[in-house]
Amino acid sequence: MTLSQLLTDYGAIAVFLGAAFEGETAAFLGGVLAHRGLVAYWQVALAAAGGSFAADQILFLAGRYASRLSFVRRFTAAPAMSRVTSWMETYPNAFIFAFRFIYGIRTVSPVAIGLSKVSGERFVAINLLAAICWGVSITAIGYVFGSAVEQMLGRLRLHEHLLIAVAFGLALVVFIALAVRRRLKPA
Repeated sequence: MTLSQLLTDYGAIAVFLGAAFEGETAAFLGGVLAHRGLVAYWQVALAAAGGSFAADQILFLAGRYASRLSFVRRFTAAPAMSRVTSWMETYPNAFIFAFRFIYGIRTVSPVAIGLSKVSGERFVAINLLAAICWGVSITAIGYVFGSAVEQMLGRLRLHEHLLIAVAFGLALVVFIALAVRRRLKPA
């Protein structure tokens, strides 16, 4: 089985998982895959939205029902939590819709919303709409800039593109993890 065939068969699943765990990079790369014709655009857009929605629902439920767990307590101790709580109390609907688009608060926000008085039904409805908008827009950016990515990297074969993308993605994840760790570390 070739790498192209693997991406055609499992690309949408990879985008779903990547969007759930990482976010923008996976959704953007899904758009690039769609531009290359390996996966249908609607599949990667739906997968990105679904992965983002699922991850946010799990974090919301962790805040709502598992606030005593150590990982949830670490989220609540994060410096961004007070800022998130303030925005959420002032503009609850707008904040629930927009948090996934704001760098640095995406993971903390669903936990904070779960700890708040926002109803589960309200969160599900707004979160679903926001996830669809996010998934469609980020994969569209990857799709539109697919030609630019291809020109920037030259006419590399597909597996070379993927190796570069995976290396970039891993470097980005390490950078973000270190930044989050530094922010969560008590002063």
